[in-house]
Amino acid sequence: MERIAVIGLGAMGAPIAHRLLGQGCQVTGWNRSPRRAAALREAGGAVGVSPADAVRGAEAVLVMVTGPQALLAVTEGEHGIAAGIDPGAVVVQMSTVSPSSLTRLAQALPAGTGLLDAPVLGSVAEAASGALRILAGGPPELVERCLPLLTRLGSPLRVGELGAGTAAKLVANNALFGVLGVLGESLALGGALGLSWEVLHEVLGVTPLAEQAARRRPVIEADDYPARFALALARKDADLVADAVGDAGLTLGLTAASRDWLAAAEGAGRADQDYTAVLAAILHAAGKEPRR
Repeated sequence: MERIAVIGLGAMGAPIAHRLLGQGCQVTGWNRSPRRAAALREAGGAVGVSPADAVRGAEAVLVMVTGPQALLAVTEGEHGIAAGIDPGAVVVQMSTVSPSSLTRLAQALPAGTGLLDAPVLGSVAEAASGALRILAGGPPELVERCLPLLTRLGSPLRVGELGAGTAAKLVANNALFGVLGVLGESLALGGALGLSWEVLHEVLGVTPLAEQAARRRPVIEADDYPARFALALARKDADLVADAVGDAGLTLGLTAASRDWLAAAEGAGRADQDYTAVLAAILHAAGKEPRR
């Protein structure tokens, strides 16, 4: 697969497109904002005037957009992917979306179109360097067919049939959000019980939170959260997790609490910061910000 279309040239889609371009692929991109697409053209790629235009002639179409509504917008209608895709091409859906939106995508694509759901773990640096972890769902033979493409972007792991990739990504993000929530609340509790900031980190250093506590300490102390994964997008993903929990008939208290903390941090004006700024929101709510 050498003729690739990338739909969505945002924080993750752009480095994916540029990496494939650098590896000798013929890349055509499309983005809702033309400004983001300009950089791909300057690097030697092509830019479509619509998703339908961008995918014509492509062997594989990678979709990396912000969520279910954006996926619907680029897929359907006279200018959508489904209207322009060539017979036999493969759509690799890499966005974090809901199971129902993936089902709708499968129904919208023409008969004979291959479809993988392959969301990723990692951020901008991993996308640029080809170090993403790719959670692929789909028929074994289609995953095998797409391996040469996927391995250019990272390490693919087939997690099951179509839909399993989306499910795995929601589970992984739920774990990420939950760990941050427990870390933030543990820091808040330690402060409320009178432990010094230094002692508190020594204590956490001998718990399962040790690595996260050490990794997040400098950004908490600096109150500086440069966005690798914007908090607003994390809150969106947490909403998708909450919907999936409800659809499964479950009640998961930690999942609900971590979603509420992300929403609170977004409401406090941290939407454009990294999702780890939720730690600042938790500590602020407890009145236990570290002394700097």
